[in-house]
This record gives sequence, structure tokens and C-alpha cells, in this order.
Amino acid sequence: MFEKLKQKLKQVVSRITKKAEEAPAEAAPEVAEAPVEVKPEVEVPEIKPEAPRVPEVKLEVPEVKPEIPEAKPEAPPKVPAVIEPETPPPAPPKALPAPLAKALPEVPRAEPKVPKALVEVPPAPKAPPAPPKALPTAKPKVLRRIVTRITRRGLTAADIEDIVWELQVGLLESDVAVPVADRIIERSKELVLGQKLGLTENPRKLAEDALQQAIREVLVTDKKVDLLELIKAKRARGEPAVLVFLGINGHGKTTTVAKVAKYLASRGFKPVLAAADTYRAAGIEQLEIHAERLGLEVVKQRRGADAAAVAFDAISHAKARGFDVVLVDTAGRMQTDVNLMDEMRKIVRVAKPDLKIFVGDALTGNDAVEQASTFNQAIGIDGSILCKMDADARGGAALSITQVTGKPILFLGTGQDYKDLVEFKPEIILNALFAD
Repeated sequence: MFEKLKQKLKQVVSRITKKAEEAPAEAAPEVAEAPVEVKPEVEVPEIKPEAPRVPEVKLEVPEVKPEIPEAKPEAPPKVPAVIEPETPPPAPPKALPAPLAKALPEVPRAEPKVPKALVEVPPAPKAPPAPPKALPTAKPKVLRRIVTRITRRGLTAADIEDIVWELQVGLLESDVAVPVADRIIERSKELVLGQKLGLTENPRKLAEDALQQAIREVLVTDKKVDLLELIKAKRARGEPAVLVFLGINGHGKTTTVAKVAKYLASRGFKPVLAAADTYRAAGIEQLEIHAERLGLEVVKQRRGADAAAVAFDAISHAKARGFDVVLVDTAGRMQTDVNLMDEMRKIVRVAKPDLKIFVGDALTGNDAVEQASTFNQAIGIDGSILCKMDADARGGAALSITQVTGKPILFLGTGQDYKDLVEFKPEIILNALFAD
């Protein structure tokens, strides 16, 4: 059911989801600068390991000073004993010659150079205390993605302009009435534009929820019709409820009358059928066969009789025999046939029905909506029943008829059997359109 429209809506949801995921963030540029400031702090610990080495060199140099002058007065054998472990490997182990003693005073000249080079490094102790461990390099990226998702800007009209066009084409291809398609699109835009996605929100769910809510609103009207409560209220007053079925030729009125009779009988009510289709060949016989299968009574007259008179007789029979509801089957007629529409007004005037129900063929799409609208203007319908919904691949009639007429859908015909009649609920259409 509704396969073509279902596929089109899936494509629209996917495109909105993609647009929402690609929407840029407002705070993303500012967050990117924060991790850069951490880098210089990470380099500070690399200088500190060199600081401990400075005092070790400084301690070795002063020890050479006192030991060198002691070598002058003492015998040459003692000098190597002190210098061997501390002097570099190239130093000779034997006693120093006399010229070397003159060269020794030059050592102190090199001493101030070594400490100066080393003393310039110790500013390390003045550095601030060791900072906490820096975050791994991957963390700033994760945080940036999180902030981007939280502060993602909402979709704009420019972002979904092409998607809106695709949705509009898909609705019109599915025989949705132009005013109804425009309303669905405008409502969907209101629900999607400016929405910001949080960390735990799913953009696909946002798109589906927006479309579902927009479609739900066109499927529901302010006027409510509770058929069972209406019949109970009439029975409490000792009167039968009267339902008149009208519509175009060949759209399934007679079969729908039998289905509604079965629906009411299974809930404890006593229906009687009125064969007011006195023009169509075998119209009376068709209703009689349905009544025989269901075990119900039929009120009829000869072919060509006054349809309003048949309806009047059926109501009188129901009052006399204690029936709860009268179901009046009328002849099909085009909404453009003025004479037949006048006859329908006469039937309504005589029968004074509690409900005037339009029976439409869902397969005719937007034409069924036009028919319902014309009948509503000429006679004033109270609700609709759409037949052949199980074979409808477009779904335009179901989405449009409620909004165009302002009257609710009462039942959906879903097959050939008497039990193939379901009470209308918006979830039936929504599940058919959005179910996986």
C-alpha cells in the first residue's frame, strides 16, 4: 500500500538527514584554538631533565682546584694518583715534567667559562611547577566533534530548497491534491528549519517525525464521528439510526453497505438494508445476495421505483420491527449529473439520515477527492469510506480527502471479504508510509 509515495518519502528523509549531518557548527572554530596552547607546556618537561646534570659538572671542577696546587710541593708520584680518576683519558699517568707546572695555572682561566655556560641554563628552577599531564592528541578532536554536534546550527531554507521541491513533486505524482501538498510541505519546513541537533539526537528521526506530524495533521479533522455511539444514542430513544451511502458508479457502494452491515451485526446491532438503487441492472439482486449471505433483511421495490420511497419504507419497517440501523444503498451517479444530484437531495430530504457517507475508490486518486468535494458542496457529507486501499500504490486520495472536505474518513476497504473493513486511524496510513 502506497509503495510509490513510501519510496519518495524515504528519499526525502535520507536527504534531510544528510543535510542535517553536514550542517556546520557555530562554535567549532573557537574550540580548535584551545588545543594549540597546550603544546608549549608539553615541551617544558623536556628541559628539566638537563637541570640535574649541571651540579654534577660544577662539583667536579672545584675538586680539581685544590688538588692541582698540592702537586707542586709534593713528589711527582702523588700527582698521578689524584689526577688519574678525574682527568680525561688522554692524560699521561706518569709524573708531569717541569714545563707542565707552568702550564697548570692556565687551567683556572678555563674555569670561569665552564660555569658561565652552565649557570645560564639553571633558570629551569624558576619555571612554574610541573603542569598536569597533557591530554593525548586524539582527545581534542573528540571534544571538537562533541561541541560541533551540540552547537550545530539548524537547517536553513537554502539547505532544503531542493529537498522541498523533490517532496512536492513526489506528493503530486502520488495524486495528492495541490492545497494538501502545499500544507504538508509548509508544515514540514516549520518543523525542520532551525532545529539544532544535540549529542543524542538522530537527524533521520528528526526528519521522519517532522513528515509524520505534517501528514498526521492533514489526516485529522476537528469533526469527530463515532458511529457506534450514534447508533446507541438513537436506540436509547427508540429510533433507528439512518445511514445513506452515496458516490460514483462502480466504486463499491453496494459491497461497502454489506461490509458495514456485517461490522454492525458482529457488535450486537440489528441492521436492515434498503435497496434504493432502482436504476442499475441487477442492483437490487446484488444487495439481496449480500443480505442472504449475512442473514439480514432487505426492503425493496420494483426496478425503476422512486428511490426516496424505498428509503422511507425501510425506515418505517425498522421502527415497526425494532431494528437499530437502516443502511440505504443508492444508485451511483457522476457529480456532474444535475438531475441525479437533485434526486439525491430528495432522498436525503425524505430519509433525514443521521449520516451521509461518501464511498470513494482510492485508486482514482485526486479524482476521488474532487468527487467527494462536489458531493459535499451539493448535499453535505458527514464522512467518507475509501475502498480498494489494499491496491492503492499512490495514497493521494487518503491524504487529501479529509482536508478537502473537512470531514473524517470512517472506514477503509482492504479486500473482497465482508470482514475486510477497518476503522480508520491515522496510524494505518503513517505505518504504511514509514514502516521499514
